[in-house]
Amino acid sequence: MKRGIAVLLSLSAVAAAGYFTVSKWAIRHETLMFHDESRGGRPVEIDIAVRRDRELQADAGMVKLPVAILNHGNTVKFTEYSFLTNLFAARGYMVASIQHDLATDAPLVTKVGELYVGRLPQYHRGVANIRFAIDELKKVQPNADYDHLTMVGHSNGGDISMYFAKLYPEQIKKVVTLDNLRVPFMTDGRFKIISFRSKDPVFKPDPGVIPDDEICEKAGITVVRTSFQHNDMRDTGSDEAKMQIQETLDKMLDDDSDLRPADTSKPPVMTDAGPVAPYAPVARN
Repeated sequence: MKRGIAVLLSLSAVAAAGYFTVSKWAIRHETLMFHDESRGGRPVEIDIAVRRDRELQADAGMVKLPVAILNHGNTVKFTEYSFLTNLFAARGYMVASIQHDLATDAPLVTKVGELYVGRLPQYHRGVANIRFAIDELKKVQPNADYDHLTMVGHSNGGDISMYFAKLYPEQIKKVVTLDNLRVPFMTDGRFKIISFRSKDPVFKPDPGVIPDDEICEKAGITVVRTSFQHNDMRDTGSDEAKMQIQETLDKMLDDDSDLRPADTSKPPVMTDAGPVAPYAPVARN
């Protein structure tokens, strides 16, 4: 069976709303601010999304949370992918969305003829942000699995995700990209790759980024071809696009997850959380 598939879904409002309108009771969001002194005190802001009941179990040492790292697209805020963070969090992941770009950073430019069209400095910065974030999160939540990461990213964030996976394949469980355009997929089959592709006439992947169907089949790469535009794959996109991406991704996560989505209709039963690691919150809800 070919791995390249098209999204042709018909969703009912009830089925689709499970993650898109996820209850505030089920998932907790919190924004943390850290400063990387090795890079002149560079601020690294992280939004954490975690299912409340699983966090309590992790704090009590009962479970180890799987970890997903979400990387935003160019000029998009790290908090603008809640439709994805809520999906992973509802399945029991601790999701860390990292703000990679600062207002003081040089703008992203395209340099034809250079490796990754001149984006390598941004990828190196993204990798440094991720490494630093992981080190800090280990202090905040030690009962999480930082050795088998799920990397998630849209556009430039998808390229950062793939580049990180190339550098640290032994630390990767899977990579999920939404229309990354520059960094070619790894084809050695060391981890699963799922990539949602737009049908956008402006945003086209560079040659060699997406392998052909035969290579995808051998390497365990799933390419999901959609009818959506590049910028639909974020919170400001259409509800239809977000819901279809959620449902398709959720079905794919069934293959390797024992966790089922949380019941979001009522508050969870609160139990003794045990000791909680100290940290400095910026905002929470």
